[in-house]
This record gives sequence, structure tokens and C-alpha cells, in this order.
Amino acid sequence: MNKIVVWSITVALAGFLFGFDTVVISGANEPIKQLWDTSPLFHGTFIMSMALWGTVFGSLFGGIPTNKLGRKKTLFWIGILFFISAIGSALAQDPYSFSLFRFIGGVGVGISSVAAPIYISEITSKENRGKLGGLYQFWLVFGILIAFVSNWLLKGFDGANDWRWMLGVEAIPAFIYTIMVLKVPNSPRWLALHKNDDTAALKVLELIHSKEKATEQLLEIKSDLGHSKKSENLFQKKYSRILWLGFLIAFFNQLSGINFVLYYAPEILEQAGLGGKESLFNSISIGIVNLLFTIIGVRLLDKLGRRQLIIIGSIGYIISLVMVGLCFQMELGSTLTLVFICSFVASHAIGQGAVIWVFISEIYPNSIRAYGQSWGVSVHWVFAAVITLVTPFFLDASEGVLRNAVWYIYYFFGAMMVLQLIWAITKMPETKGISLEELSKRLTK
Repeated sequence: MNKIVVWSITVALAGFLFGFDTVVISGANEPIKQLWDTSPLFHGTFIMSMALWGTVFGSLFGGIPTNKLGRKKTLFWIGILFFISAIGSALAQDPYSFSLFRFIGGVGVGISSVAAPIYISEITSKENRGKLGGLYQFWLVFGILIAFVSNWLLKGFDGANDWRWMLGVEAIPAFIYTIMVLKVPNSPRWLALHKNDDTAALKVLELIHSKEKATEQLLEIKSDLGHSKKSENLFQKKYSRILWLGFLIAFFNQLSGINFVLYYAPEILEQAGLGGKESLFNSISIGIVNLLFTIIGVRLLDKLGRRQLIIIGSIGYIISLVMVGLCFQMELGSTLTLVFICSFVASHAIGQGAVIWVFISEIYPNSIRAYGQSWGVSVHWVFAAVITLVTPFFLDASEGVLRNAVWYIYYFFGAMMVLQLIWAITKMPETKGISLEELSKRLTK
């Protein structure tokens, strides 16, 4: 197998831990609420969204270790954070220590969403950057599916302690990933920019290309760096366009409602009449649809392009969200509701899911890529955390404001996707098949 593919797959495994850690909490949601008798406010803040606030912290500051330690070392420490979080969350004896360990896992997720896409974008060619960059999303979605399956299998395994096993089992893939990532080389662009080590950068490039092509690639990297300072301020007028691009794709990603559906899948399915253990089982169907359409989206990234997939996904979002709202409002039945929820997930997978991490990792110039990535993903995670935090206010069975009118939530997300469609058609640039250095010139004029 091609070295670049092997390295990309290895680093993208951080996405598996990201996906697993993000969604595994859905199986522990109700048991923890009963165990510690948490109020909607406390539960939303300390149990369900604490990992996301860790993710916000990790994504905001993830650019620092990604630049200072390097992409490889940062990816290694991400594995350690996931391992500690899994063991600590599983053994927690009170909601506060539980929150602390979930926060630590969230920091791992946040830094992962900065370092992993950057690493893959920097070792791949312009022809396959979308496909290999999309591996991060593939493993992320696979992690979500495995989390749903794991939760379902462990339901009834150890009675009141089921949720501890659901959370603790993540330590196994975290350990495996941490060992595997030691085998990948440093990013050649990081070596050239932050270590000024052209010899080491050339050695890595020669593992990827022929000697002649490697030398040519290094010269292009050095030429691009020559046009900018080694460490520039991200918030300059010349970067305003890419800052807005990073902000809006992340904003729309979360205002689609995807984390709302994934985090609260069992609860939403219970509202649709698919309750009990069956709600966990039906969550698996959501995970399978997510995985299948992610594979399709990733395969199309370098063919149709990023912009076209966002347009296709937006249309799917609008139709499916309106139909889910109608299913709840008009009581059209649990099966039909599940079908349109799966359609919504499919629309996300083929559009935003496949595109976001690749797009954010390629639009920023070499000199500010890590901090630009931090900007984009922190916007993503701030909105993810806010949505997860406020959801119990709307959904809680006894106190939720919209517990008897949940369809308004879906109509709101549908309206947001109309705005995304307009943005994609009028403002979003296409980035497929263009080198990182050429993109830098085009987007920062």
C-alpha cells in the first residue's frame, strides 16, 4: 500500500476516537441522569456538553502544540488524552469528576480536529487531498457507528454499571492509535517552516515522490514561505475572506442540527415512538447510513468538488428537516420519522460531513494554517457546545419548553440550511485539484 495512504489512514484514526468519544455519551445520558438525579441545567452543562467545552478549549489552543511540538507529537498526545478520559469517565464516582474526565477527552477531540486534517493535507498531493483528507471524516463516522453498536451491545451487560463499560471501552482503540501514530513521519511543510530543516523535509518528500519531484515540491514550499513571515497574525485584512469561509462552513455545519440528532438520538427516537433498548438499536441505523453516505461523499470530493457536495447536501438537509418536522407535528408514524432522520444524516454525510475538515485544512496559507484551522474548528465546537447545552431546555420530558412541539426545532434548522444553500451557490470557492500554495495565492489576494 502507498506510504501516503498508510500514514493518512493512521493519522485519520484520531477521527475514530473523535467520533466514538463524541457520541458514546448518548448511551450514558439517561442512566447518569437517574443515578445522580441531575436537573436539566446541570445535566446539559456538566454531563452532556462538558466534553464539548473541552473540545472548544482544545480547538482554540490546538494550533499552539501543532506548531510548536509538530503535527506528529501533537497527534501522539491526543491518544494519551483519550485514554485518560476513557478510564477516568468510566470510574467516576460523582458528576464533577465525571465532568473533568469528559472535559479531558473533549480537549483531545478539539486538538485532533486541528492537527489531523492539517497533517493529512500537508503530506498529500493536490489530486488526492480530498479523498485522503476525507479519511478523517470516514473514521470519525465509523467511530460514531461503533459507539452506537457498542452502547447497544453493552445495554444490560452489567446492570446499573452499563454506562461505565460504554465509556471505558474507548481506552482500547485509544491505546492502539497512540502506538500506531509513532510510526508516521513529521510533516515536510512543518519541518521546512517551523524547524527550518530542509534536509529532513526533503527526506520525507522523497518517501512520497521521486527525487526530482521532491526537490521541486520543497522549492514550491520555500517559495510560498518566502512571501510571508514565519508566524503571521491571523486577523489581518488580507485574510478576511478565508476567515469568513472558515467561520461560515463551521457555523452552518452545526446549525444543520447534526450534533443535536447524534447526541440525543435515543431520546429523539423515543419521542418518535421507538423507545427503550430499541432506541439504541435504531441509533445504529443512523450510524450505518452516516457511514455509507460518508464513503460516497469522500469518493466524490475530488470528482465533483467541495462546493458541489455542499449544494447537494443543503438541498437534502432542507427536504429531510422539513419532513421530520412534519412527521412530529402531524404524527405520521415512527417508521416514516426514522426514514427522514436517516435522510437528514445522509445529506450531512455526503455534504458537510465529507467537506468540512478537508476544506478548513486547505484554505489557509502554510504560515498560518495551524491557527487558521484552530479558528475554523473552534467556531464549529463553540456552536456544537451551545446547541448541546441548551437542548435539555427544549427536549426534557418534564420541563422542556418544546417537549410537545419539537417540530419547531427541525423547522429552525431547515431555515438555516436554506441560508447555507444560498452561501454555497454565491460565495463558496472550489478548492479541488489546486495545490495548497496556489490556493494561498488565490484566496488571500
